[in-house]
Amino acid sequence: MQRPSHHAAARLAGAAAVALAAAFVLTGCAEPPSAQPPLKQPKLAIELPEKYNTPDGMVLDTKTGDIILSCPNAGDDTYPAKMLRIDKNDQITEIIDLPVHPDTGKAGALGVDIGPDGNLYIADNQAFSTEEYKSRLVRVVMKDGKAETCEVLVTGFIMSNAVSCHGDSVYVTETKLDPKAKPLTSGVYRFKMSELSAEKPIALEPGGKDKHLIATIQTKNEQWAVGANGMGFDAQGNLFVCNFGDAQIIKITFDSGGKVASQEVLAEGDGMKSCDGMKVDRKTGDVYVADFLGNAVHKVDGKTGKVTTIARNDNTDGAGGLLDRPSEVCLRGNKIYVSNIDLAMAGNEYDKPHTISVIEMDE
Repeated sequence: MQRPSHHAAARLAGAAAVALAAAFVLTGCAEPPSAQPPLKQPKLAIELPEKYNTPDGMVLDTKTGDIILSCPNAGDDTYPAKMLRIDKNDQITEIIDLPVHPDTGKAGALGVDIGPDGNLYIADNQAFSTEEYKSRLVRVVMKDGKAETCEVLVTGFIMSNAVSCHGDSVYVTETKLDPKAKPLTSGVYRFKMSELSAEKPIALEPGGKDKHLIATIQTKNEQWAVGANGMGFDAQGNLFVCNFGDAQIIKITFDSGGKVASQEVLAEGDGMKSCDGMKVDRKTGDVYVADFLGNAVHKVDGKTGKVTTIARNDNTDGAGGLLDRPSEVCLRGNKIYVSNIDLAMAGNEYDKPHTISVIEMDE
């Protein structure tokens, strides 16, 4: 996430809407972009029915070639949050309805990754409903491609957002460690697979005091105080994190013992107005970023930080595959799939069609 509000205009009024909006939007000014190649034209990959009205997190299942898609259905929350599968022919099938939180009666599926055990690890972002530390990390246990059950693994996030499985651990971005802090502080948690148990979920100590917190990020943009969002690892084990509000890509390296060795701003602005969901190309080390406010997709060089804008268009309803407040990207072959979350904010109107765009890259 960005992670986060995906509502009809009426549902976006009030504190819950502001909390959700905060996970996705930036209105700060970016530096003028450097010389850019011609923009690519996004095309329509999938037009979704109303029951899948706010597509968000995606991950490629490298074993099957399918894309796993989270759909919190915040635009019209009369429909339950869904986990979906996009096959090689861009056909959609359902995996599971994400179980609701017992206190809020809602589920907010955002970031998703596939663990080494083949199960789905998902950020259940309850900031759609409240900022009272109700967000969670959940696991959908999979067998033969089908969901068997959903387990709660970690509780006590405010805005759990992106999820990445790497090595023996699961990493989760927390977009707001303390919503009242100025500047806003967000961060990244790391949980060992061996300590995750449905029988005894981990309850986080609030306020950034928990031992699982490995990195913190400050966001200076007070108008849209939105911190850590998208996240991913390169082939060398370096971690990249989106700082949504300041339009930054943060690069984190680790020592041989797994401790954070360095943390730096790899890229900032340079044509990016916000940094929402991301994916790292493991072959090249390049970072692909969904720019929610800019209606754009960018590529960031993982070594130099150079930003190249791949696609951008004015605010539209998304018809024909044009970008419509994109929140996530996913790489499959020479194609970039883009979730258009289409949130009703920053001058945008939540409307049909609900779409996944695709950008075809050069071979």
